[in-house]
Amino acid sequence: MGNRVFVFDTTLRDGEQVPGCQLNTDEKIQVAKALEALGVDIIEAGFPISSPGDFNSVVEISKAVSNPVICALTRAKEMDIDSAVQALKYAKRKRIHTGIGSSDVHIQYKLRSTREQILEQGVAAVKYAKKYVEDIEFFCEDAGRADIEFLAKMVEAVIAAGATVVNIPDTTGYTLPWQFGERMKYLVDHVKNLDKAILSAHCHNDLGLATANAISGLANGARQVECTINGIGERAGNTSLEEVVMIIKSHPGLGLETGINTKKLYETSQLVSRLMKMPVQPNKAVVGKNAFAHSSGIHQDGFLKHRENYEIIDPSDVGADASSIVLTARSGRAALSHRLLNLGYSVSKEDLDVVYKNFLDMADKKKQVEDEDLRVLMKEIEMTK
Repeated sequence: MGNRVFVFDTTLRDGEQVPGCQLNTDEKIQVAKALEALGVDIIEAGFPISSPGDFNSVVEISKAVSNPVICALTRAKEMDIDSAVQALKYAKRKRIHTGIGSSDVHIQYKLRSTREQILEQGVAAVKYAKKYVEDIEFFCEDAGRADIEFLAKMVEAVIAAGATVVNIPDTTGYTLPWQFGERMKYLVDHVKNLDKAILSAHCHNDLGLATANAISGLANGARQVECTINGIGERAGNTSLEEVVMIIKSHPGLGLETGINTKKLYETSQLVSRLMKMPVQPNKAVVGKNAFAHSSGIHQDGFLKHRENYEIIDPSDVGADASSIVLTARSGRAALSHRLLNLGYSVSKEDLDVVYKNFLDMADKKKQVEDEDLRVLMKEIEMTK
């Protein structure tokens, strides 16, 4: 099994389902071009039959980018597939993503069908799509809760029908990382024709486990990961692209690699946040405002002595600004001295005690002390000398 992980970005499809975050076609093209520059392998551009706007976005994105595969989502229905085929007509490399529910919950209560009929419908959809497009991805919706033997049977059947990628989604974000990994491993061990297709991990964040589940899926044989910028998406969101990519980069022991230019992660995150009007939480891993900020005195001291004491990612690796030392009442003398030196004040060890005492009084009142506050503080101290 190769060690290359294909990055499938669904920011413009699953990510765009967030209420109030819809993008117009021009904005979607902007995001698609940023994703191309970032180096994603597949862009899921939309669900063509769902609306004229989605159909048009798939058409225009297909014209605007050339390197990534352009993917269109469909249900396992001929009219959906016909619509996707039309929408993808200008794509240099195209993929149809079709599929159906695989769990008994979905089969019984959503689709009101039987396992046999669902299997038949899934296979028929792949065969139909294959007449028009070579690259077919099949999603086994709610695979996280599906009967594992039936899931393996479904995966084998759709590969036999022509699927080139099989998506194993944890649609409700229900599984635990080792459970998701075990599911992937079971499929690797039991699906006889798996050498003809790639398994994909598509995880949701309902319990905060999307990234952990996706990594577990990859560690157990998946070679495509489906994610979104900033982890945006339906309900609690999808697997975060920047998290998965930086985990793979930070852990060479996984033996995996992606084609992502990590130096563009921060700017892409900012673009998506701005266009979708969705702020990135400050403590968000990799791209949050505080991801490289240090305010505890012990941490600041350790960081100033050697960055890797408290940082496993160099901010420049993701295109973020340099690490920041945030001055608060938790800060120590090392951080204060460092910041004063940056401002041109060289303070002796004896004087630092006095300055530090005054600084703490100020920090208790102000919560966060900025450069201007320090200049005022130093002026006051100089006047009292």
